[in-house]
Amino acid sequence: MGFIADALSRVKPSATIAVTNKARELKAAGRDVIGLGAGEPDFDTPENIKAAAIKAINEGKTKYTAVDGIPELKEAICAKFKRENGLTYTPAQVTVGTGGKQVLYNALIATVNPGDEVLIPTPYWVSYPDMVELAGGTPVIVEADKKTFKITAEALEAAITPKTKWFIFNSPSNPSGAAYTRAELKALTDVLVRHPHVWVMSDDMYEHLVYDNFEFTTPAQVEPSLYDRTLTVNGVSKAYAMTGWRIGYAAGPVQLIKAMATVQSQSTSNPSSIAQYAAVEALNGPQDFIPKNNEIFKARRDLVVSMLNQAKGLVCPVPEGAFYVFPSCEGCIGKTTPSGKVIETDEDFVTELLEAEGVAVVQGSAFGLGPNFRISYATATEALEDACQRIQRFCGNLR
Repeated sequence: MGFIADALSRVKPSATIAVTNKARELKAAGRDVIGLGAGEPDFDTPENIKAAAIKAINEGKTKYTAVDGIPELKEAICAKFKRENGLTYTPAQVTVGTGGKQVLYNALIATVNPGDEVLIPTPYWVSYPDMVELAGGTPVIVEADKKTFKITAEALEAAITPKTKWFIFNSPSNPSGAAYTRAELKALTDVLVRHPHVWVMSDDMYEHLVYDNFEFTTPAQVEPSLYDRTLTVNGVSKAYAMTGWRIGYAAGPVQLIKAMATVQSQSTSNPSSIAQYAAVEALNGPQDFIPKNNEIFKARRDLVVSMLNQAKGLVCPVPEGAFYVFPSCEGCIGKTTPSGKVIETDEDFVTELLEAEGVAVVQGSAFGLGPNFRISYATATEALEDACQRIQRFCGNLR
């Protein structure tokens, strides 16, 4: 009998964290490395939010709080859902966790039994399948179109079985940036209406990061009949440049929210009190910086898409949201680097790119769809331009 839990044998370390750590190690060793692996805005947290945190510290709001969030933050979350999504929740239907990842994990731990299936469309955030595995469930991968990175209603219907418990939905997507239009989402919710045993876990973390007049919608908003079996997850990390503050939240049926609070009470207990008060200001305070930041993200997106499509062997679609592109490197598979290494997989591609040009990206296979790779363009424009030039050079040197 081994000492380490059997469940961990089915779980892989996060590929996005791994590539970020590798880039840091190479930088520390003196290499000129541009890290494009982390999904983290390079903007600073807005001053009013930082001031709210300092005020909380000065007022002594540094003690334990309620396990799953202070009342002020739950009220702010309810107001946000009503204002931005047309969804009405009470504070009893809201939970606050240490980042969106904990909220998702709590929901799975609180609901999944051995044999339960969880539907996950490709390409998926690397943590979804592993969290399902840790909860004792079975991830069921739903293949997306390799050009649009979206699943069809037919594919969703075909994947549902009597064992299906959850459908995890992420739009705009990490890693592809693809976002579902209202009509595309309605086609999926029409399927879910026909299967009342399937719950919806909607990861809306990139809600505010959409471009070209795209209209964001969320499942319970598009199909109100799904309200009683939908967990709508969000957080302040991306839109408010608060990744390190670690505040995620969700709203859903009271029974589920209570169960998630029980899980959290025996794991981390409450999120940071200071970060919670900062999040209150983030949600209730001025929102005018979000469209300004989005204009910068859009310019970066357009630059990266243009430059990658000029690289030999790469094809890069234009994403609707988030701050990622997910180009195909299929045209580079089978080619040889100047050092004699044959590129057989997308993992080979990103490994050799890092070695030859010092550009750190994440292989698409880690997200369930390849041969592709993910680039985060949430970094300085100058660094992005330099990185894309290096990628062009790397692809041009392949034979």
